[in-house]
Amino acid sequence: MDKGWDLLTNRTDLSDTRIDEAPVPEVGDGEALLRVDRVGMTANNVTYALTGDLLNYWSFFPAPEGWGRVPLWGFADVVASNVDGVPTGERFYGYLPPSSHLLVKPTDVSERGFRDGSVHRAGLPGVYNNYQATATDESYALPREDLQILYKPLFATSFMLDDFLADNGYFDAGVAVLSSASSKTAYGTAFCMRSRDEHPRIVGLTSAANVEFTESLGCYDQVVSYEEVSSLPTDQPTIYVDVAGNTALRETIHEHFGDSLRFDSVVGATHHDTSFGSGDLAGPQPQFFFAPDQMSKRRSDWGPGGLERTLGAAWSRFAPTVEGWVDVVESKGPEGLRDAWLEVLSGKSDPRTGHVINL
Repeated sequence: MDKGWDLLTNRTDLSDTRIDEAPVPEVGDGEALLRVDRVGMTANNVTYALTGDLLNYWSFFPAPEGWGRVPLWGFADVVASNVDGVPTGERFYGYLPPSSHLLVKPTDVSERGFRDGSVHRAGLPGVYNNYQATATDESYALPREDLQILYKPLFATSFMLDDFLADNGYFDAGVAVLSSASSKTAYGTAFCMRSRDEHPRIVGLTSAANVEFTESLGCYDQVVSYEEVSSLPTDQPTIYVDVAGNTALRETIHEHFGDSLRFDSVVGATHHDTSFGSGDLAGPQPQFFFAPDQMSKRRSDWGPGGLERTLGAAWSRFAPTVEGWVDVVESKGPEGLRDAWLEVLSGKSDPRTGHVINL
């Protein structure tokens, strides 16, 4: 079996990384060993790091004191197993460490997959502990593995965010303003909004360099640069969907829209100066959107399998559309993973670029 390794990130300086050799875990009773095969790197991973302490993302994959393993989404193959129903050679999609291997303790095993019942993950959101078998996933298609890696976790957030906003009547707003409009999470949300018979006017905010790309998506009724925020009318009730996590922009939004602003939802955090509300802003205070909370609500509302069917159907509509919106850039090995992390962390990636790493 090949040697093990971990990509570690300094939790106080996310640009400080190191690649450590790590022993390949031994497989005990009731355990299975996954070999991490193919993962993605997006701004979503930066959010996991920036909110790692706030939302316990650092807790999924333990690391030495002061260091962390930034969670990733992708595919892994079973290379050893002492669990019935989790055979060697089976391929799973799920939440993975930036490492060569992941030792799991499968519970709730079925033909669809399993849940990692490892003790240190017991108190963490269940959505991140589920591993889906590709063999029984109706939405899985080998030619679209990279799309699933890059988009599916982000699309789940987009879908649940739109569902949350629609569930609340879009807070009686006639306009929805989304920051970081060129990002996958933002335009996935706009796509879901436009799929509804009734939705607010959708305005995308992005950098001047990304206006043309964002307009080409066809998801927004209007796209403006951050410098043009003050040109937006303030005569309708408005909600702000903050995907960028930029404190200065949030202050500008609150000052500009004033009493017209009905709700401020903080979704992402790709800017390193992010704070989630100081209490000094005019109007509604920012509220952090946590997709697993809305997922739990819908599981209760829609019954067994209802969320999975509804989300799967939405993904099946979205995936063919998004194929033309991304250029997959493939890297290899732990060094390629580190390079992709540093590029995405810098915020300088082209919005069309999708980083996939073959480990």
